[in-house]
Amino acid sequence: MIVVAPEGDRSGVAHALSIHHPVRLREIRDRGVRTYSCSGTPADCVVVGTYEICEAPPDLVVSGINRGANAGDDITYSGTIAAANEALLVGVPSIAVSLAVSWPIATEAPCWETAAACARDLVRSIDAFALPPTTLLNLNVPNLASAELRGVRWTKQARKRYRDRTDRRVDPRGETYVWIWGSLTDLPIEAGTDLAALRDGFASITPISIDRTDEVTLRRLREEDQERV
Repeated sequence: MIVVAPEGDRSGVAHALSIHHPVRLREIRDRGVRTYSCSGTPADCVVVGTYEICEAPPDLVVSGINRGANAGDDITYSGTIAAANEALLVGVPSIAVSLAVSWPIATEAPCWETAAACARDLVRSIDAFALPPTTLLNLNVPNLASAELRGVRWTKQARKRYRDRTDRRVDPRGETYVWIWGSLTDLPIEAGTDLAALRDGFASITPISIDRTDEVTLRRLREEDQERV
């Protein structure tokens, strides 16, 4: 096993790649496994790990464990999901793992062991799922002790909406700056989704494809074109 991780928090960087400046690697000693700190993004970590550190392509990329859920529409912003996406792009199967810890950070202690156990179980069984090469598995685990976890559910991505997306402030020099964050709206949580599973005390596994083609709409548009001919 080899670990390549960003040197700091990269929340919200999505699938950014550092193509305008170099990234730096630093080996972290005495950790039991080969571990490297990377100055770049999560996707950068996959690229340099695959092509610069591993002697051969890895069998599997496990992205995470992220602190905080990557469920619903948040997967669009997620660097954790992006690293798993990048693994698929370089031809390596992948899973993303996140622990649904509340914010702010000091609110509750993270149950890392629960998420790690769920991730190990998923890694051991992933070959049996016969996933397409364009599909990753997104695992979200509620922040519960293992004995309190109610099980695992296969889910689809929920919709998630924010309000109060910006917080406008003025610095001591009189210049305006804006924090981008936001609080959740009261959008109903649909049954069978990742957010519903987490709410109910279940770990959620959602298959995600890097092929973003809307097949239903594409088929409809082609049929409408044929009807006009």
